[in-house]
Amino acid sequence: MAIAKKVVRQSVTLPADIAHQVQRMAKGRRLSSNRMLVELVESGLAAQERKQQEFLDLAQRFRSATDKKEVQRLGDELGRMVFGG
Repeated sequence: MAIAKKVVRQSVTLPADIAHQVQRMAKGRRLSSNRMLVELVESGLAAQERKQQEFLDLAQRFRSATDKKEVQRLGDELGRMVFGG
């Protein structure tokens, strides 16, 4: 027998323009605003996890690089990931 996921009720205050955007997206996909928010949060969490994994992979490549040009390039790329640019 499958076990249902526990659901936690959460109250979130959104700026009006974002709330309207969520409502439009939900209407376009025939979802409730609540379901649309859940999908957007899930998508955002997955993107953050990918970004973190990309950073860790890049840091590992940086640590193991021996060529000076490669070290410089990877260091610059790490800097852009951390500080933007």
